[in-house]
Amino acid sequence: MEYLIWIPAVAWTVLLLGWGGFWRADQVLGAAKAPTDWPADWPAVACIIPARDEAATIAQVVQSLTATDYPGPFQVIVIDDGSADGTGELAAEAGAHVLAAPPLADGWSGKMAAVRAGLAEADRVMPEAAWILLTDADIRHAPGTLRALLAQGTAGGQDLVSLMARLDMRGLWGGLLIPAFVFFFQKLYPFAWVNRAGHWMAAAAGGCVLVRRAARSDIGGIEAIRGALIDDCALGRAVKRTGRKIWLGLARDEVVSLRDNRSFRSIWQMVARTAFTQLNHSVLLLAGSVLGMGMLYLAPVGLMVAGVALGNPLMAIAGLTGWGLMATAYRPTLRHYGIGAARAWTLPLAGLLYTAMTVGSAVRHWRGRGGQWKGRTYP
Repeated sequence: MEYLIWIPAVAWTVLLLGWGGFWRADQVLGAAKAPTDWPADWPAVACIIPARDEAATIAQVVQSLTATDYPGPFQVIVIDDGSADGTGELAAEAGAHVLAAPPLADGWSGKMAAVRAGLAEADRVMPEAAWILLTDADIRHAPGTLRALLAQGTAGGQDLVSLMARLDMRGLWGGLLIPAFVFFFQKLYPFAWVNRAGHWMAAAAGGCVLVRRAARSDIGGIEAIRGALIDDCALGRAVKRTGRKIWLGLARDEVVSLRDNRSFRSIWQMVARTAFTQLNHSVLLLAGSVLGMGMLYLAPVGLMVAGVALGNPLMAIAGLTGWGLMATAYRPTLRHYGIGAARAWTLPLAGLLYTAMTVGSAVRHWRGRGGQWKGRTYP
């Protein structure tokens, strides 16, 4: 039975060699060139931002968008979803076109209902818009972001282009957990597979999604994902299911999240809100997820410690091999964010905490508080 001690190391070897190269963190916006005729005919783009009590960041976000160097027609539309902190007024002062979201209808998430209202407004005030930029009220954009997104979409023939924003990694908890969050997202949705035409894997990152207007029509409108809490990935799946191409990458400084991640409680709430939804509220998938996380992230450390304590060199070597392969997989993500390689050895602790958050998400759901966000709870 001694061969069992090698299961974590073998599992990491399989992931490194056969799971879409997720760990390479190499899907980034490149130097794609726009068509030569664009300087005379840049396509119109409407930007839609659903916002609910975002006074702390909305002005900065709108100002970053209005400062774009994009030479074509561009308009920022903010949908104020019942904010009580003056979000709408601040957005208007910053230069956005603002409208109030309608009352929330049954079967809709608040964000998707606000996006629907924004799309209807874009159809009214900017009917010529060939592309729609969906972004969040806490995402700051660099001046060249929109131009780069469109260059990627047109050069690659994609109908949806999305960037996972650079997240706040300050402080003890942000430094430990946020790079791991990005790593886990890439493992869950290998970006190279997402970006491969015809492959079943599909996803998007909701902080920055540029989508062709025609693709929106093909999926049956935003109504197709009206109740989705993980709406970005639902949109990516819906678009790719129609046979259209999508692209997902990691942002460097093109889009930056202004959400403060220094608090452990803040990160816990962010994950617990949707983790059990990701598992389709299945107890079996939850149990499998806990066992899988334990085998991949905790067992290597446990084997190494036990091997040393029991005087079993083979067990210690098996554990250290698994841990070393895990750290090797994590390093490119850390390098992408300018973080030293030594941090890679902390991934087992992050894995333990994220497993606890996933279980906490299930408990919240069973207590009737699943999907709780911005003062709303979705059953």
